[in-house]
Amino acid sequence: MLDGIDFEPVFFAPFVSSVMTVEPNWVDYNGHLNSAYYGLLFDRAVDEAVFLVGLGPHYVERRAASFFTAESHLRFLRELRAGQEVRVALRLVNYDEKRMHLFEELHHARDGWTAATCEQIALHVDMATRRVTPFPDDVLERLALMKAAHGALPAPEGLGRPVNMPIRLS
Repeated sequence: MLDGIDFEPVFFAPFVSSVMTVEPNWVDYNGHLNSAYYGLLFDRAVDEAVFLVGLGPHYVERRAASFFTAESHLRFLRELRAGQEVRVALRLVNYDEKRMHLFEELHHARDGWTAATCEQIALHVDMATRRVTPFPDDVLERLALMKAAHGALPAPEGLGRPVNMPIRLS
């Protein structure tokens, strides 16, 4: 049983989200998906994945806690256009008593190519105090199971990549 929900989670490596469609109103004047909506697609996938460890809207209601993104690094690799279907492959890279380190790849759902990646750190937060607080033991146990499954995967290309523009001397 998972926080009042009657099932035991199974952790596939990596977690793969449901199919999502690029909406026409998300396309900008350049004719491709606006950068803000990549974040929306990644957020929706994170919500699906963390449900398996016991987090999500039900967790906020029952435990008065949640998780907030503290840092995020998006890389845009290939354009997406209206109507294209995508999926997100997500892996839990690491975690500790208060944080999760996630890496996500946004793939074209049919052809499989990677459109973008997102690396993020999320913090566990007490909703009453709005302060970072440790995960409860049951969530930590499920994070350990997810990490064990995802830790067997090779490191993804781009993990830990800094934002950097080399300085050229003229």
